[in-house]
Amino acid sequence: MLLGVDYYPEQWFPALTQADMDRIVELGCNVIRIGEFAWHRMEPEEGHYDFSYFDSVIAMAKAKGLQVIFGTPTATPPAWLIRKHPEILSRFENGSPRAFGGRHVACYSSTAYLRHCADIIRELSRHYRDESAIVAWQIDNELGHEGSDQCWCPQCHAAFQEFLRRKFGSDIHALNEAYGTAFWSQEYNDFDEIPLPLPTITTHNPALRMDWERFCSEKIRAFTALQAQLLRENIPGAVVMHDFPGGGLTKHVDYSAVAGELDRVAYNNYPVWGGQKEPLPPSEIAFGLDYIRGLKGANFWITEAIMGAQGHDITGFLPRTNQAKLWSWQGMAHGCEGLMYFRYRGATKGAEQFCYGILDADNIPRRRFLEVQSFFREVRPYRQALTTPVHSDVAMLYDYDALASFRIQQQSILLNCETEMKRLHGVLFRAGQSMDIIPASRDFSGYSLVLVPNMIVTDPEFAARLKTYVAAGGVAVVTYRTGVKNRDNNLVFGKTIPVDLGDLLGLYVEETESVQEYSCIPLSGENSTGTAGIFRDMVVSQSAQVLWRYDDPFYRQYAAITRNTYGQGIVYYLGTTPDPVTLDQVLTQAMARAGLERLELPEGVESVVRGEGDNRVRILLNHNDVSVHVLGQELSPFQVKVIPLKA
Repeated sequence: MLLGVDYYPEQWFPALTQADMDRIVELGCNVIRIGEFAWHRMEPEEGHYDFSYFDSVIAMAKAKGLQVIFGTPTATPPAWLIRKHPEILSRFENGSPRAFGGRHVACYSSTAYLRHCADIIRELSRHYRDESAIVAWQIDNELGHEGSDQCWCPQCHAAFQEFLRRKFGSDIHALNEAYGTAFWSQEYNDFDEIPLPLPTITTHNPALRMDWERFCSEKIRAFTALQAQLLRENIPGAVVMHDFPGGGLTKHVDYSAVAGELDRVAYNNYPVWGGQKEPLPPSEIAFGLDYIRGLKGANFWITEAIMGAQGHDITGFLPRTNQAKLWSWQGMAHGCEGLMYFRYRGATKGAEQFCYGILDADNIPRRRFLEVQSFFREVRPYRQALTTPVHSDVAMLYDYDALASFRIQQQSILLNCETEMKRLHGVLFRAGQSMDIIPASRDFSGYSLVLVPNMIVTDPEFAARLKTYVAAGGVAVVTYRTGVKNRDNNLVFGKTIPVDLGDLLGLYVEETESVQEYSCIPLSGENSTGTAGIFRDMVVSQSAQVLWRYDDPFYRQYAAITRNTYGQGIVYYLGTTPDPVTLDQVLTQAMARAGLERLELPEGVESVVRGEGDNRVRILLNHNDVSVHVLGQELSPFQVKVIPLKA
């Protein structure tokens, strides 16, 4: 179990390094994470490589028994490189270049940038190929974050056209047919005529925009693959990983595809950031952790856990005593098996002066230092339980194309796929059920309950797998706007919505409505009433049992929520976004059908079971600032209790 800190020795006086190492060991660390933003220190001039500084840092770390995670420095190319090749700078949508001075400012289509990245990684990996202290190599930093997942420069334009040539086998007529370019006289005679989807009057072709999303994603996947290949070529057995940022489902890059190039995934976990009045709700923090674990379907590392207030220009909420420690425990509960805090000491210079670390600029250990020290001490005895795989009986499926389709055509100004996923996840979270959030392309046949939210883009292969799952006894919950479009992001001629899923669900959708409010639609069930909003399908039942109907004058003939028996299993359909009470009733019923236990937990209390056999434990986490009584235990504010369970 790796426990440590993110350390940037190049930002401090060399005379501090030895004392820092001593204090890092005193903290209870066994690893430091270094190097990710130090390209100029490693290559101060083109072709002049100097790793002596980090040689000395690693030597000091080894002498103290510390291991090292080393980052490739490609997120921050040096000024000399930009001066020589200004075309490396990526461009905003308006065509202006992103100025040197931030991070992630390079274009992934730039051949000069890729060449220099390969050079520095090749030299770095050859230099350290026999360094036993380096336990993992981190590729870049937070790929695709802060808008770096899109660039609108001429290099990307040419690369996008080439991407389409490869996809369509240089057959422009095949592209015209797939895109339906007869609409608005958009037929192309050559791939060189195809534009970037820059702002225009009304909007660009949805199929073109879908391929643009795929192109943006592929650039970053290929960039990851390039680095991973170079590291593995020069360091046999290298552990290659990446530190993913939050909000992965909203990026113009498929992080599950990026993860496919890695040995491990890591996560930078920020429950609160600059300007936030309060932290994310506990269920949303858990959602991010479950999503990261699902990228490879395996345990992960947290490479940036916070302890103090955070922010670049605007700071925010200061975690209360033991609250950030609780977030660290929450990470471990959800599959983290190695955790590093960002950062050892807060910066005195540069853009992150207000991203407070374990130590402040005065270098005096205080509450945060002692809190980290106590966490490291308390978590170690549970290493065996916390390094076993997470077991979940519930899966939530997502599809990159479907998420991209909603970015292209949102349909309702209130419809946010990630928010809708979090609604469903939150019900299971509050019931004490673990959930895997995984790509729909992955095998889900072993789960007791599968949730399929807003999967607007589907194909016959997915529909067949979902039918097979339910027919074999599985329980599924499918929501509105599923089975609407094909892989070209087009509606499907001659098929009724939900496409290829009508027999499974026992219904069809006659019409749809985007309502632009959260609770404007009255619902009527057999023994209850409720409200709904955002969007609704006018559902006509064929074999499905109607659980709730719309209860407004014009639409009482339509179902809102249904249940259908298919083979040996059951499938529910949510034709709208119901209020929290109604949603809880539906998912509680689905859980019962799947044979899953529902815990009665106080608001803000989390229960997670980890481990196997004699090493099983229940982790109780009180996210409240008041004491609570739960499952026979009294928990003080932000307290975590680990309770051994009998096999």
